[in-house]
Amino acid sequence: MLKRIIFIGIGVVVLIVVIFSVFKGSSSKSNQLTMVKVERGQIVDKALAIGTLVPKNEIAVKSKISGIVKKVFVEIGDKVKKGDPLIDISPSPTPLEFAEAKRNVGMVEVAFQNSQKEYQRAKTLLEKNLISEEDFDQKKKSFDEAKLRLQLGQEKLSLIEEGKIQIAEKKIESVIKSPITGTVLERKVNEGDPVVPLTSYQEGTELMTMAYMDDLVFKGTVDEIDVGKLNEGMNAEIKVGAIPNDTVEGVLYKISPKAKKEENATLFDVELKITRRGERMLRAGYSANADIIINKKEDILLIPERLVEFKEDSVFVEIKGTNGEVTKKPIKTGLSDGMNIEVTEGLEEGDQIVQRPPKEIK
Repeated sequence: MLKRIIFIGIGVVVLIVVIFSVFKGSSSKSNQLTMVKVERGQIVDKALAIGTLVPKNEIAVKSKISGIVKKVFVEIGDKVKKGDPLIDISPSPTPLEFAEAKRNVGMVEVAFQNSQKEYQRAKTLLEKNLISEEDFDQKKKSFDEAKLRLQLGQEKLSLIEEGKIQIAEKKIESVIKSPITGTVLERKVNEGDPVVPLTSYQEGTELMTMAYMDDLVFKGTVDEIDVGKLNEGMNAEIKVGAIPNDTVEGVLYKISPKAKKEENATLFDVELKITRRGERMLRAGYSANADIIINKKEDILLIPERLVEFKEDSVFVEIKGTNGEVTKKPIKTGLSDGMNIEVTEGLEEGDQIVQRPPKEIK
């Protein structure tokens, strides 16, 4: 009986000790408060744009004559000046095209010879006053028109046969020359490839693409949440994935008035002009993110926004008094970047505010 009473007594003591330990532990946890100092710093409110670097103007080079690529004078990455030769195209007419051009020259030549004879006859009759000036003018007009048709037919045949002709002081040839001063971005044909000409009813073969690489722009999209805060002329910091250590800056110059849907998100197109390049070469097609600066404040009082309590129209933080008691203190806040928030009134640099431990998830 005595042993039983002793065992019961020991069990009660152990239980009391356990309960006391748990209570003390939970009590100490609830009192584990840390203090955060009010510091000075900067806050940047910005909108994120995701996109790529592209030339402002990219040109597709095409031919106005059909044929076969005879020679390519440039390669991808070459820098050329306006008027430099790019591609030599050898005319390759079909048998039908060649036969039609040849037959047309023969027909207009016969018509020219007949018109020339009539013109000479009319000139002789005019000298003898046997026809009027009006009749002579009509014969001369017919002769001039026949002469032009013959010349046009011969030029077309020459272009088909040789790929080049001379019209007055202008030389027309099958060598495609650079329309701009710039860089070759893509070469889409090789020697021996057929070329379809650019006409009013067909797009024609794209021979290569070119651009002036000193005039790159950033094209991207921003979320609808941020687009209402943006204005043309805002500065931006552009982070290029391929050259993370370079600083690239730009200015917002275009905001699309119309949204588009991408993966259930509403986005707006934006364009930024690059105003400052880094040390390394920028290439067309680089992926990049642009932080468009909406507002920026420097040398201001900052505290973590997670320690701020918003209640109706009031803002509070917790401070610890001289007696160790935690109380709420009203403050006024300003700009926020989602992590830190500006304090405009209620706190001074070096003040300490309470940071409670995170709540345990049970």
